[in-house]
Amino acid sequence: MMRKWSLFFVLALTTVLLSGCLYPEEEKVESQVPDEEQLASVQKAVEEFQADTGVLPIKTRDMDTDQFIKYPIDFEKLIPKYLTKPPANSYEKGGLFQYIIWNPEVNPTVKLVDLRTAETIRELNIGFMGTFYPTFKEQISDYIYSIDYKKLGYKEDLSVPSPYSNNLLPLIVTTEGEVYIDYSVDLKLFIDNNQLTPKEGEDIRMLLVDAYPVVPAYSLPYTVNEKNEPIFMYDPTAQKVEEQEPTTEENS
Repeated sequence: MMRKWSLFFVLALTTVLLSGCLYPEEEKVESQVPDEEQLASVQKAVEEFQADTGVLPIKTRDMDTDQFIKYPIDFEKLIPKYLTKPPANSYEKGGLFQYIIWNPEVNPTVKLVDLRTAETIRELNIGFMGTFYPTFKEQISDYIYSIDYKKLGYKEDLSVPSPYSNNLLPLIVTTEGEVYIDYSVDLKLFIDNNQLTPKEGEDIRMLLVDAYPVVPAYSLPYTVNEKNEPIFMYDPTAQKVEEQEPTTEENS
């Protein structure tokens, strides 16, 4: 279900991303960077909408949708009473960002998803359709591999610009055929620069969520090892076992 939704989502964004080419240069710049004022205005609109209606202005998504793209803001519910128009950097206006609600049940906070990652994943998924299976290269950890781009017809490996640094981030693929962005380098930099010592088993992606307006979408969970280095925290076999375990009623 998640793979089908991810593919549908990134395919739907293609037209919007390409439409950015039609905007004047000043509007292009405005549409390509996070903006504190725009975030604040949307946050205020969301809070006012919730105060008036008791609900959040979000689009409905499947329950198993990835947490970072699960609650996209529905600007049609906010305009014109709470906002005059969507932010210039939102994908609704041809920008690079999907506005989402993070932590909706406890502390609804407006965050951003960088859609350049979605476009690159879309491109790879199309490539995999032509090969009928992902092209694995080298094993990075259990169930996770780098991608053999030459077998897909690329002369160079694909990467995406980091929303947190000047790094270009690689893409990885799981044995389940899912493509993700590898944020290991950014996580390592953040931990080292801030002299942090997360607990083993803690999802350290939340460090980026708390510190930046852009969430690390299309990523796998990470934790740290005994050397305080980021490692993947992913085991699809464990997830399958949990799904197959009978409920108490079934056992009785």
